[in-house]
Amino acid sequence: MSNANFNRGPAYGLSAEVKNKLAQKYDPQTERQLRVWIEGATGRRIGDNFMDGLKDGVILCELINKLQPGSVQKVNDPVQNWHKLENIGNFLRAIKHYGVKPHDIFEANDLFENTNHTQVQSTLIALASQAKTKGNNVGLGVKYAEKQQRRFQPEKLREGRNIIGLQMGTNKFASQQGMTAYGTRRHLYDPKLGTDQPLDQATISLQMGTNKGASQGMTVYGLPRQVYDPKYCDAPGLLGEDGLNHSFYNSQ
Repeated sequence: MSNANFNRGPAYGLSAEVKNKLAQKYDPQTERQLRVWIEGATGRRIGDNFMDGLKDGVILCELINKLQPGSVQKVNDPVQNWHKLENIGNFLRAIKHYGVKPHDIFEANDLFENTNHTQVQSTLIALASQAKTKGNNVGLGVKYAEKQQRRFQPEKLREGRNIIGLQMGTNKFASQQGMTAYGTRRHLYDPKLGTDQPLDQATISLQMGTNKGASQGMTVYGLPRQVYDPKYCDAPGLLGEDGLNHSFYNSQ
């Protein structure tokens, strides 16, 4: 199996633009720091070209075995290309179990086909940070914060159910003062009269309407209504003792 089966041709258009942007994010200073760390941990020299020295996956597998012995059971001799790809795949699975986040791990083709060296560099930095967090002497990367798990007693958790968080609002300084009791009559006032506006909530402004001058001259439910024709009689008067409209009969 030849290298030509794995190497891609030159990129054009948008692919070339993306590849150039990724290449610009590659940091040579970080590469030198990674070289010092990997060579010091494995005792092996990478070579002049950093990525070509890691492409067979042998040094990478030895690195993770130094950090966590037994991570890669068998390291293949880089005789054929599939041996190299298998070494890289074993390294990637091992660092995932070591604690490196999946979104920080590069793909095998990113290294083997030279498609994304920036991602390979980011993965090695994440591995160095994880190694530093586990207590290894690493000169680059950052130490991750340790997870602090808190445990509460069951009675404390039950008490928390009765507490309303401030994100849901608060009733601080609230009271029932000034609230109108159910069934209480409401007072009316006219702002045009110059009277002081009441401070209670039981008063309705005339802007909301008024029942001033209203009376209960409504017909009792079930009472018959009088019907007359103005052409033949005057407006109906009061009913007599016999219940007849005498004004209507007097006009006939």
